[in-house]
Amino acid sequence: MEPTDDPAVLKVRLRELRGEHRDLDDAIARLDAAPTEDELLMRRLKKRKLYLKDRIAAIERELEPDEYA
Repeated sequence: MEPTDDPAVLKVRLRELRGEHRDLDDAIARLDAAPTEDELLMRRLKKRKLYLKDRIAAIERELEPDEYA
């Protein structure tokens, strides 16, 4: 995705990222509830979830910049 300053585009992207983050939360919880030998998958899901969290925070900062900056 290319950077944009359009708030409408950012809000749509934010909604998409939050949905994917929520889906990963569910997938991780299911894997955790029924332990498997697939630790690599669990690590990948958690890494992706952290990446999404960072992207969500960055977009939120872009949409609501600090007034003091």
